[in-house]
Order: sequence, then structure tokens, then C-alpha cells
Amino acid sequence: MPPSKRPPLSRRIAAGPHADLRDRLAAHVPYLAELDAPPVIPEAPGPEGVFSIATYNVHRWTGVTGGRTFAPERAFAVIDELEADVIALQEVLRPFKGDDPLAMLAQDLGYALAFVCTRVHRRGELGNAVLARWPLAAAFAIDLSFGRLEQRAALAVQLRSAVGPMTIAAAHLALVDRTRTRQVEALLTHPQIARGPVVLLGDMNAWRTSKAARDLDREFVTRHHNANWPASWPSVRPVLALDRAYSRGARLNALQAHTSAAARKGSDHLPIVATVVPEPEA
Repeated sequence: MPPSKRPPLSRRIAAGPHADLRDRLAAHVPYLAELDAPPVIPEAPGPEGVFSIATYNVHRWTGVTGGRTFAPERAFAVIDELEADVIALQEVLRPFKGDDPLAMLAQDLGYALAFVCTRVHRRGELGNAVLARWPLAAAFAIDLSFGRLEQRAALAVQLRSAVGPMTIAAAHLALVDRTRTRQVEALLTHPQIARGPVVLLGDMNAWRTSKAARDLDREFVTRHHNANWPASWPSVRPVLALDRAYSRGARLNALQAHTSAAARKGSDHLPIVATVVPEPEA
């Protein structure tokens, strides 16, 4: 008897053990999937309100090569090196089956956690996360999906800083210029971002100068010690400054790429780090 022909991948995925769960979740993306607090909460974010931030695209925990490799421990090592007070993560995969790397990371390092699911991947939920060493007063999912090709979302959380409330917004923008421009417009007009102290960070996919990049430059403070944005992609030999950080009502100091040996293997992106100095309102 000839061997039976294997069904196509799309059919195998549709008939998989998590198909029903995927369908139910996919009907509601984007959605705020988790908001959790660390077991020990410090009173204030550092001396005089100064705290450190980082943004890191973890490439679905697949390391620098991607594909079928699942190696969250590589990104874990990099995040541990950063020792940042607030971290924005993009392309975070939360598997339907087995351990949840994001939850393990937050628990092991003592971070508060917020996660927004952008789309439902065949292996689990895929989205953006914010980790913080202090309580998150609120969290908001911001839908940035325009068209059917790319489902995108941003996550905005409110942090209690020593000088008052501050919004941390984490985003992963589209590759297409026109879509990215609409996403920036949606971000800048969102009530949680349109006013007050804000730090916006994430994978902006700013692979070339565009209206979206110019709009962000006009809205936020982009002064830092570099003449240009630090390159972050690809991690093995970075040439493009895809990952960025912006601020309003705060100053960003020492904005740079984290270029350790571990970071060159942990993802196809390098983390971007900076120090935030909140500015009291006049």
C-alpha cells in the first residue's frame, strides 16, 4: 500500500489540539492578556526619580537565527545583563503548551508584568510586554492594525514615578511606510499618550527616513548623546536603527545599544538602553 499523503501545513494547524482556543482568542485581538505585580515592590523608582529603561525585540525567543529554534534562555541572559528598571519587549511568544517564558522571566527577576496580545500564532499568543520593578497603576491595549496584512498593537502602562504619574508606551510598528504613518497618528492622538509625561519605546521599524519618523521626532524629545540613533539590527552586525526611545516630560540620557556577546546571540535585534530623568512640571 502506498504511504498516505501528509496534509498541508495549514490544514494540520487548523486541526491541531489548540485550534479551538486559537479561534476564540483570534476573534478578540488585540487584547490585554495579563497585568501582574512583583512579590516585592520598592517605594519609588530610584533616587530622585531617575530610572533605567530598555527595549528589546526577542524574536519569539528563537535567538539570532529564528526558525524552529526555541531558546528563551538566550534572551533571558541578555535581559538579566540589562538590569533595567523598565523593559519593553516585542515579538513575545506565550506558548499554548509548556512553560510560559515571559511569566518565568518576570517571576525570576521580580518584575511587574503587562502583556498585550497582538495576534494568535499557531504556537501561542504573540505580542508586546512591559516589565517594571514598580507597580503599574493601569494598562491599555492600543489597536494599531490597519489593513489585513499586519496585526499590530501598542501597550501603554502608567508608572508611579517619584515626580508623579508617567506613561510608558511600548510599540512594534509596521514595515510599510503608509501603515506606519497611520500607526504613529493613532499613537499620538491616544488619550494616554497625547498628554503628560511619556516614554515611548519599541521596534519602530524605522529602516529609512519617513513621515512617521519625522512625526515622532517633532512630538517627542530626541536629544541624546549620540549624533545619530544607535543601530540595533541585525544584531551580529547592526546597520539599521530600528529600535528607538522617545520622551516627553523627561530627559533620556546615555541612549545606546547593548552590544554584549550574549546580545549578539539572543535575538536578531540588539537591545536599546537609556536612563530616564523625569522633569517636574513647571
